[in-house]
Order: sequence, then structure tokens, then C-alpha cells
Amino acid sequence: MSPSDDEIQTVSQRLERFTGQQLSAMAPLGSEAALFLRAGADALAGGKRLRARFCLTGWRAVAEASGRPAPFTDDVVAAAAALEVFHAAALVHDDLVDNSDTRRGRPAAHRAFEATHTAHTWAGDAAGFGRSAAILLGDLLVAWSDDLFEEGLLASAHAAAARAEYARMRRDVTVGQFLDVAEEAAFITAPDGEHAERALRVASFKSARYSVQQPLLIGAVLAGADAEQYAALSGFGHPLGIAFQLRDDVLGVFGDSAVTGKPVGDDLREGKRTLLVAYTRERLGAGARQLFDELVGDPTLDAGQVAALQGTIVDAGALERVEQLITENAEAADRALRGARLGHGAVGALRDLAQAATARAS
Repeated sequence: MSPSDDEIQTVSQRLERFTGQQLSAMAPLGSEAALFLRAGADALAGGKRLRARFCLTGWRAVAEASGRPAPFTDDVVAAAAALEVFHAAALVHDDLVDNSDTRRGRPAAHRAFEATHTAHTWAGDAAGFGRSAAILLGDLLVAWSDDLFEEGLLASAHAAAARAEYARMRRDVTVGQFLDVAEEAAFITAPDGEHAERALRVASFKSARYSVQQPLLIGAVLAGADAEQYAALSGFGHPLGIAFQLRDDVLGVFGDSAVTGKPVGDDLREGKRTLLVAYTRERLGAGARQLFDELVGDPTLDAGQVAALQGTIVDAGALERVEQLITENAEAADRALRGARLGHGAVGALRDLAQAATARAS
């Protein structure tokens, strides 16, 4: 069975307890520090808790197969909570890099800090303050994720294996974020035949590993997974993570802003060189491709221009090809579970999570 709302609430409660301790410890530092730490706590509110769900289900898949059902142990609850803190850090930095104004329908962290500066009539440049504060907020959240993760490992028999997985996740996503940033500039020098491959590499390192594969494996190793179980969950997690990111790319171009909390076509304004863009460029003639490249990455695109770019992507068959690849990766993930020595209930939960990750609207 998939983690219940009560079990996910346990993760949220762990987050609240941890952030409460951090706020209390820093209380003597004054109102500005309190404002900063409160922003950290607020960054953890909301969301689907997808990484926590995969972490808990990875643990359960191994524990059930060994005849050790729930309740979840403290180490995996702390790990699931730490993953959500790390995710919040990534979002803060991602919004800053992308110059995004909103996140989940609310001001992005750097915009919220900018507004705070203005509201308090502080000296200096409000936008610069917002950017600096957001960088530091992301750093604080990374530190918090490490602290919370280590708290949970104090009595864990599998601490070394879990640390290795967590470290790999942090390295991969950091490199992936850079590859994403670099691709927006470096695509122009890449051979035309490599753009799709490069876009998939970004999807793998920026999202697939840390969104699905590594949370699963962290949970699994904390339950004592053997090599066979590890391989099955890894073989499930990576293609599903790719499908998850490709769905995110589709929503970044075609999603409903009322559901996604981001403006329609935001990825086009930000110049994201996703697989949708790579596949579109493959089908365009030189003149049409030049115009397409000039428009993608223009932050001033209006609704009509976004609609025209959407039409070009659809007419080029890029949307259809990406949707097919989502399906193929989801099917590959499902095949990895067949015959695996994992708990039957957890395997059903993994399939439910796969459906939720690939057939979503936000």
C-alpha cells in the first residue's frame, strides 16, 4: 500500500519539530534572523511530498519482503523528511537561477525577500537583497537537510550505505542543475544531432535521480536491501524519474497556470532546452529554426507568442514524441518490478506512485 496520509503526516510532523528546534535555537539572534529562519520553515510547506513517498515505499518494499512490515523506523522517517528539505533548497535556487516570480502560486523566495525589503523600507537595492537572501536560504536548507538526515542515522544499522546514496544524490543534482543552466547557452555550439541526447542527460541528472531513483534507494538501503533488490528498485526508479521530468517539461510549456502555480509557457520564457525544444528543432527548416531560437528564452513573450510556439511544438510532432517517451519509460519502470523479491503491497504502491508521477497536471 502507498504511504497513507497519516504516515506522510508523520513526515510533516518531523519537519515541524525540526524547524521549531531551529527557530528556538536561533531566537537570540534577533528579528532579522527569525525572519530568515521562518522563510526556511515556510519553504517546507505544501507540495506533494513525492520524494518522501518514494523513500518510504522503497523502505517498505524491502521490509515487507523480509517479513518486517510498518511502522516505519525513525531513520527512514528522518530521511524522508530530509529529502523534502533538500527539495525545498533545490526549488529556492532553481527559481533564482530561472528568475521565476512564483512557486506553487506564491512569490518565489527571492521575490518574497525583495518584498520584505521594500515593506521595511530598508536601505539599498531590494532586488539585490532578495537574490542574496535566496542564495543563503537555499544554503541553509541544504544544511538543514544534512542535519536532519544525520539525526535519523544515529541509531541506524545502515548509516554508511544511506550516507553514500544521499551524497550521490546531492552531487548528481548539483551537476544536473549546472548542465541545465549551461545548455541554455551552450546548445548553440552543439551539433544538431546531439540536442536530444543532451536534453535527456539534463533530465537524468537534474531530476530523475533525485526525484525518484535516489529517494527509493535511500529508503531501500535503510531497510537492508540486498544487491538484487537494489538493482530492481534502481531499474524502476531511473526510467520513472525520466518520465516524471518529461511530464514536468510538458507542463512547463502546456500546463494550466491555475493548477501548476506557474505562468503558462514559463519554460519557453526561461529558455529551457528541454526534449520538447530539441525534437521541435529537428523538424524545422533553417529559417523557422532561427526564429524559434530567437523566441525561446525571451522573457517578454506575450500570450500570443507563447501560443504560437506551442503550435510549432505540436505541429513538429515534438509533443507526441515526448508523450510516447513518457509511456515507454513508465513501461520500462514497470518491467523492472516484475519478479523482483520485493513486498507485494509495496510493489502495488510503487505502481500507484508511477501513475501519479506521470499522469499529473501539476
